[in-house]
Amino acid sequence: MKNISKIKNHQIKLQLRYKQLIEQAYNLRQTDHALSDVSEYRAIKLLNKINRLKYLEREAQPIA
Repeated sequence: MKNISKIKNHQIKLQLRYKQLIEQAYNLRQTDHALSDVSEYRAIKLLNKINRLKYLEREAQPIA
């Protein structure tokens, strides 16, 4: 159970960072396209990590 809560906490932190990066990419879209693309790329990489954590969380839960 301790591992599940650690995974969940890390997942929440990553989701917050993901939202920040997406918002930053959106805000930069009109002024600096290159920086917007970099921010969006980082957000996509974070989303990949979030999805892997969801898989780990699902695998770590006991089968009822």
